[in-house]
Amino acid sequence: MQNYEIDNLDKSILEALTENARIPYAELAKKLAVSAGTIHVRVEKMKNAGIIEGTKVSINAKNLGFDVCCFIGINLKNAKDYPETIKKLEAIEEVVEAYYTTGNYSIFIKTMTRSIDHLQMLLINKIQTIEEIQSTETLISLQNPINRDVLP
Repeated sequence: MQNYEIDNLDKSILEALTENARIPYAELAKKLAVSAGTIHVRVEKMKNAGIIEGTKVSINAKNLGFDVCCFIGINLKNAKDYPETIKKLEAIEEVVEAYYTTGNYSIFIKTMTRSIDHLQMLLINKIQTIEEIQSTETLISLQNPINRDVLP
């Protein structure tokens, strides 16, 4: 990753791509009063600098039937168990995010399940069977009122 300082044009490009990653460069160029070539060059520079890591489709989990968002704080038996535990958690499809944290938990994960019964089965049959885990604390999310990307 190279050192790259973004300017106002780069910020405008990032904001537009965050809003709609599929916007054609020509349309974006017209909107920002520059050439499509300029947009292309700037996007490539930001990709090379690691600022833009790719594009992705945003999936609505609820519309796919995943109604229960849950956060689980995990305490490990030993700190050295972290890499193995992460490997095991990564194999569980309901685990959508994991963080190595300071504070009360060694690992903090986000899970998505179809129901409370599904969550219970996930905890009993998958997460709590990981031998490196000493204990867990489960927090069910009732709402996600703020969900945004970092903007420059």
